[in-house]
Amino acid sequence: MNLNTLHFDKLCSMNASLAPYSTYEIGGTARHLAEPATTEEIIALLEGSQHKGLDVKWFGMGSNILFPDQPQDDTLFLSMKKHVELKFSESKLFVSAGVPMTWLALIGVYTGIQGMEFTYLLPGTMGAGIYMNAKYFNHEISDLLDKVYYIDAQHPERGLQTIGVAECNYAYKQSIFQQNPWIIVGADLNIGEYMLPDQPAWEAIMREMVKASTASSSLPQYFQYYRNWIPRLEEQGYKVPDMFGIVIEDRGGKRHFDYACCGSVFKNNYDFGQPTGKLVDQLGLRGTIHGQARISPYHGNFIQNIGGATASDILYLIQMVQDSINNRFGFVPEPEVVIL
Repeated sequence: MNLNTLHFDKLCSMNASLAPYSTYEIGGTARHLAEPATTEEIIALLEGSQHKGLDVKWFGMGSNILFPDQPQDDTLFLSMKKHVELKFSESKLFVSAGVPMTWLALIGVYTGIQGMEFTYLLPGTMGAGIYMNAKYFNHEISDLLDKVYYIDAQHPERGLQTIGVAECNYAYKQSIFQQNPWIIVGADLNIGEYMLPDQPAWEAIMREMVKASTASSSLPQYFQYYRNWIPRLEEQGYKVPDMFGIVIEDRGGKRHFDYACCGSVFKNNYDFGQPTGKLVDQLGLRGTIHGQARISPYHGNFIQNIGGATASDILYLIQMVQDSINNRFGFVPEPEVVIL
């Protein structure tokens, strides 16, 4: 047997449910699922996949993805949640793909790094944020980047490669990674001056980060866990940024974390001039239910799993919204959620 195949079989789980790996809590049984913790393991899995003729679908927390009810047997689902690493240099911070984006905001509090506060309560991991150019208010992940590290899934033998942020073709919810079979391993961030806590405190922070990164993808649990960090920071004598409270009020007001969902289902069409959620409101579609899926009563761009929804339930409502907006406003809203 091929050495890569042997390594692949050791790293890969068989017949695993995808639902716990998605904030939608939706997904059938995957024939192949793996959670690599190192770059070397990612390469071994990709090479083994080539030998076995498997397609590869990679993801982080699963916060912007809709898994299928019946996954194809010839697909490897590659979770990056266990690939967690931070490395500081003079004015850079390397953040691996599995680090939850919220941790950038928390690390900023601990180290004095400015400009990362907007990532607080951004569901998802750094790799996915880089892939989609995650955005909140007027801030985007690309604003923080210096260069990105990736592996070409079609040529894993080439090893780790890099690309500068200027070459990543970043725009609203767009990047070069959406046009190429590249698996993001991490990135260097421009951070300027910083001050690390003492060694025992920093080691405790890292243990917490690893624990959080491998936890459930449940949005209610995610919200509760990171909201509880505010009193913890205050008890330790750190000043909590005002942005944290603004984020809690904004996302909490939209009931973002009340039910399993993916956040915004559709991108906004800025040429039209109104957010997609507002258009759904004008059409009177908020609260519409199909099966166990529901367009949120509080935000027109959220479709929720209210208990036992299937991917087909979500897709029905996505199609309904697209048809309704096209009929009334003359364009088809583009999904932000990645539909597998």
